[in-house]
Amino acid sequence: MTNIINPLVSVIIPTRNSEKTLLQCLRSIKNQTYKNIETIVVDNSSVDTTKRIAQKYTAKIFNQGPERSTQRNFGVNQAVGLYLLIIDSDMNLSEKVIENCLTKIQTDENIKGLIIPEESFGQGFWAQCKRLERSFYLGVDWMEGARFFKKDDFLKVGGFAETMVSGEDWDLSRRLEKIGRIDRINDLIYHNEGRINLYHTVKKKFYYAGKFTNYAQQNKTGEKFKKQTSILNRYKLFFFQPLKLLKNPIIGLGMLFMKTCEFAFGGAGYLMKKLN
Repeated sequence: MTNIINPLVSVIIPTRNSEKTLLQCLRSIKNQTYKNIETIVVDNSSVDTTKRIAQKYTAKIFNQGPERSTQRNFGVNQAVGLYLLIIDSDMNLSEKVIENCLTKIQTDENIKGLIIPEESFGQGFWAQCKRLERSFYLGVDWMEGARFFKKDDFLKVGGFAETMVSGEDWDLSRRLEKIGRIDRINDLIYHNEGRINLYHTVKKKFYYAGKFTNYAQQNKTGEKFKKQTSILNRYKLFFFQPLKLLKNPIIGLGMLFMKTCEFAFGGAGYLMKKLN
């Protein structure tokens, strides 16, 4: 595979009232060791200072909705870069993410997407529980979705499915695997959970689980789908690493309680959608 020297990378960020997290996200892009980057912010009619913050870092600011998949695809259509990195506004990149993504993807033309592992941080007890939960997913390919792509490959498989509000990143990775393989780097994305409110968390899970039917209809025959939708498999991830789970028993029990609540409300949201 012929490496292209210093290719442009387009970083696409969908936003919606993201003033609390966007500044740190944009700073982490500016601080990348790799510098040939264009940043594209696709906002969904924010009523806070999101656009004003974005203007300090990029001239490529657009307004599009109604959901993230549409925003992301719109951003790709505005992108000039040969490569794409698609992140959320509450994510901060460690400084070598883009450099090492380029190094990895240019070593093998069969690599069609790269997973960038995530580590959560935030304030308060429930944020610590969420941080613990996400730590169990590192290296588990059926729980992680690709974020870095060659633009031509992204377009070849049709981008994000705009009918999907939940599971859209898993769905895109599945379609990319039909034309090649998904690999990963070790550098981290730091996911800013802020201060988690348990009620708002389970309410959001109820909403997204209700939207999960579109993903299920397109992916129900896949082996990864069976694992993703199995509550038993998820608990196995937790209990098969008892030392991590019990290192701080209070946080461990809190995480299990939070996850059980999410499963219960998510299951209710999914069943209600199916019944309707």
